[in-house]
Amino acid sequence: MDLVIKDARLTGREGLVDIGLEGGRIAAIEPRLHGGEEISAEGNLVSPSFYEIHIHLDAILTEGDPRPNRSGSLWEGIAIWAERVGRLSREDVRARVLKVLPWFVAHGVTHIRTHVDVCDPSLTALKALLEIKAEVKGLIDIQIVAFPQLGMFSFEGGDALVRQALELGADVIGGIPHYEITREYGVQNVKFALSLAHESGLPVDIHCDETDDDHSRFLETMAAETLRLRLSGRVAASHATAMHSYNNAYADKLIGNVKRAGLHVICNPPDNAVLQGRFDHYPIRRGLTRVKELLAAGVNVAAGHDSVMDPWYPMGKGDPLHTAFVLLHYGLMSGREDREQLFPMLTSRPAAIWHNRLVRGSEGLEGHAVAVGNPADLIVWPVPTEDDALRTLPMRRYVLKRGKVVAETRPEVSYVQGQEVRFLR
Repeated sequence: MDLVIKDARLTGREGLVDIGLEGGRIAAIEPRLHGGEEISAEGNLVSPSFYEIHIHLDAILTEGDPRPNRSGSLWEGIAIWAERVGRLSREDVRARVLKVLPWFVAHGVTHIRTHVDVCDPSLTALKALLEIKAEVKGLIDIQIVAFPQLGMFSFEGGDALVRQALELGADVIGGIPHYEITREYGVQNVKFALSLAHESGLPVDIHCDETDDDHSRFLETMAAETLRLRLSGRVAASHATAMHSYNNAYADKLIGNVKRAGLHVICNPPDNAVLQGRFDHYPIRRGLTRVKELLAAGVNVAAGHDSVMDPWYPMGKGDPLHTAFVLLHYGLMSGREDREQLFPMLTSRPAAIWHNRLVRGSEGLEGHAVAVGNPADLIVWPVPTEDDALRTLPMRRYVLKRGKVVAETRPEVSYVQGQEVRFLR
């Protein structure tokens, strides 16, 4: 073995095991293994690494620049970002992204899908991120979504810029139909993106219905086009917050068609917790998509953070565990069976989206688990269970990428009157 993780606790398995890693993969899971370098989990949890499946790296660390988002709304955030894009430079993008990528790695992220605004004729941010993607390979894998923030058809030449971004090396086709000026442009946005996917073989990830408007219904168009073009497993709808405001009869029909089409859905609890409900007085809608209903129907639902200190969200430190913590509260997922869904929404479920796997129930989620034969992308925690991790939000003890330790956090110990404090039962 190249490396053995000693005394590990795995979710759903009794007792402690050793995990042997060889050639970047998990070679063995047994009670006692020897050979090679060793690190100890000390009886604590070992989990798959995190996939940050929805973030905007090009906008990271721009909060307050050129001005603060005083209303806190999605629309003011977009307007502020449109001003900031004019001052983007290669050096600016590189400095901000390279500062924050280690934050993600330290928190156990080994894969990031970033949406990059291509409504910039010079494609400055895209070119900088393509450079960074190549440079950090082996530390963290990056997928780039060609994202037309101001619309494909409401922004002059938006559709052509998406094509150009793909020619330069973007991995995923993006879209934002609800931001187009008319519904007709929005439908055209969806149809163009999925037609391009059919033509190119690339996957799709569309910002869809990120609004409280119950008349925003582009997800049904996504489902219909996915079925028509036979793209099941390759299409993701991000946000879909309008689903919270639909009448129950329509939502039930829609969820059935989303399942039938094999669409993935990505929710973004931290950002949508503060961006939605801005037109309400009381009661104020939560604005999150119908996560529990989608999961119950067998739809693959993953969770992404969306932002770290940008015009839309002034908080964040690159930790997907915060995303799950917000979702536990905001999505009413505090019941035991609901809590058991939270870690998979950061690990195996986004991994299925990344790899374009069609998910049927639990089928299609096996590729990113602590199992023999799988890539050795792992987190060694300082706590014994997923619940303890969600409750205490600890730093990760070790993070492994392809069997190598890429991040380590030395344990922090608190003492009260000389006695060590442990936040465990």
